[in-house]
Amino acid sequence: MAPSAMSRGRDNNWIASLSDARPVAYWLEDPGKPHPEPALTRTETCDLLVVGGGYSGLWTALNAKERDPQRDVVLLEGREVGWAASGRNGGFCAASLTHGLPNGLARWPNEIGRLEELGRRNLDEIEAAIARHGIDCDFERSGEIDVATETYQAWELRDWHRELEEKGLADGIEFLDADAVREQVNSPTFEAGLWDRRGVAMLHPAKLAWGLKQACVALGVRVYEHTPALSLTRYGGGMAVRTPYGSVRARRVALGTNIFPSLLRRVRSYTVPVYDYALMTEPLSTDQLASIGWKNRQGLGDSANQFHYFRLSADNRILWGGYDAIHHYGGRVRAEYDNRPETYAKLAGHFFRCFPQLEGVRFSHAWGGAIDTCSRFSAFFGTGHQGRVAYAAGYTGLGVGATRFGADVMLDLLDGADTERTRLEMVRKKPLPFPPEPFAWTGIALTKWSLARADAHGGRRNLWLRAMDRLGLGFDS
Repeated sequence: MAPSAMSRGRDNNWIASLSDARPVAYWLEDPGKPHPEPALTRTETCDLLVVGGGYSGLWTALNAKERDPQRDVVLLEGREVGWAASGRNGGFCAASLTHGLPNGLARWPNEIGRLEELGRRNLDEIEAAIARHGIDCDFERSGEIDVATETYQAWELRDWHRELEEKGLADGIEFLDADAVREQVNSPTFEAGLWDRRGVAMLHPAKLAWGLKQACVALGVRVYEHTPALSLTRYGGGMAVRTPYGSVRARRVALGTNIFPSLLRRVRSYTVPVYDYALMTEPLSTDQLASIGWKNRQGLGDSANQFHYFRLSADNRILWGGYDAIHHYGGRVRAEYDNRPETYAKLAGHFFRCFPQLEGVRFSHAWGGAIDTCSRFSAFFGTGHQGRVAYAAGYTGLGVGATRFGADVMLDLLDGADTERTRLEMVRKKPLPFPPEPFAWTGIALTKWSLARADAHGGRRNLWLRAMDRLGLGFDS
């Protein structure tokens, strides 16, 4: 059906809302951004070398020093701490270690109780570490509402909540009908919701990364920025990593590079990069805030396969992201992919359909970045070089909280320790690797098309998606 003149006019208004949007991540423009640490220009030796200055590497370095203050730790970052996914995400810090309870229950039904308990404990420990180290990152444990925007989604949420109650997994999770969910956040598109009251916190993601860096330095971690790790080789009883102007010799190495090519080549086939995009509005006025409610400041996400995530910032802007997930042929990661105007225009239209009462609000920032995903949509772990090297990767966009758990797993593995973490099937087993091109790109493109088709047809999954489900490759969260 051709759009009416009125709808074309609304579309033009939505496009106009982007006219002042800066193509940079809102979080990374914060005036509190610290100066980078100097690059490595000599040969260093240490007990533990951490490669990567995102959440994965930062938590590994911090937890290593808190476990053993005498451990000599060095951290290398190829650019600046927090510049990639850790400083560009939505700031949802979830307790889930499995990329959502549905995904975890489908893959590890016998361990899901333990995984949920470990996830809650991990979020508690993140909150405690933020307080202990005085990290100012706008932490708010306000929870998250998964909202239905179609009638079939409302039925599915109600059925899912009943299933969680039957399995004893519904603690802290409340079903909201249309009136109840709109009382929390007022959108004419909301038909139901599931409110996880304590399982998710909101925070400023870049401030968390910068605060973790400061905490690491305060404990004696030597941090080198603008120092990419170029190669990893055996050196005596340990390992050596070469950098552009120096090198590091270490007894043990933890790799927290996630989307970037692993120094262990055999790990690379397990992840592919997917680009995600977000918009940030200007600060809302008192009247604009009142028009949407949102007094409890929860994070929100809708229930479609191609979903949106949205939340309030500390200065009452709305971050609105998701929907498009772009995989480029060959798994390329390039700076020019960080901006995608056609996705921004699409997101702006979706935003005003969700909140028509905010017509006239403008977007101040629009940005994107790469997420590492694996075929099971949650982190995997392993070691190399006879246990001298450990890695964690594959967080699939839910790494703000789970990376701290992954850091502890890597440290356990490097220590050769038998712990409740290392005994998990999730830790002991790996996902299926992705096939080589052109099969990877073709499979991902077909899956994306099928998911969009399911959203348009009442959630019904076609033959391709059902086959992926049977292989354990279905999108479950």
